[in-house]
Amino acid sequence: MKLYLLKNGVNPRRVRIFLAEKRIRLGDDVPFEEFDMESAGHKAPAFLAKNPMGTLPVLELDDGTVLSESVAICRYFEEQRPEPPLMGRGALGAAMVEMWNRRMEHELLLPVIGTFVHTHPFWVGKREQIPAYGELLRRQVVARMAWLDGELARQAYVAGDTYSIADITAQVALLTARGALKLPIPDEQTNLARWWAAVSARPSARA
Repeated sequence: MKLYLLKNGVNPRRVRIFLAEKRIRLGDDVPFEEFDMESAGHKAPAFLAKNPMGTLPVLELDDGTVLSESVAICRYFEEQRPEPPLMGRGALGAAMVEMWNRRMEHELLLPVIGTFVHTHPFWVGKREQIPAYGELLRRQVVARMAWLDGELARQAYVAGDTYSIADITAQVALLTARGALKLPIPDEQTNLARWWAAVSARPSARA
């Protein structure tokens, strides 16, 4: 197999952290190739033949099967190496993690990415930008951080008592918000700050 990643990419980072939590080593256990935005190798015809969407990450299996969505790639590795479970244990546990992961994607990660795309100078000339829409999404990010702070008053991690892919999704969203958008966790959001300190202290946070 071979894993294709993008340097500093948000979704590739999700897979990196997931694999690190599974103690699956890039390079040693899973061969990989990394592209960057400037050379845009993932937009070249040879790569588009693997994934016409031109997005990353992509996992190509030995039989030529291609998986091209980060959660699908994580699901594949979850089935291959169930421990530690990052996508829930049992029917209810899996459903809870799925629910919270989708919430973190739709309520936090996608608005963060949208704000970045529509307001950051990096994307000028690369993507069509609608600054007013970007500012709307920025306000959503701020509101959802406050919402998540309230949820974390009742549980240690996003989906309950144990670390999961839902935490990884929130983690990369807030890392991007902090770096690209200059939106750190507000001082008064002590539950979110406690959670952030915990997930940032995990060795996988540096994957």
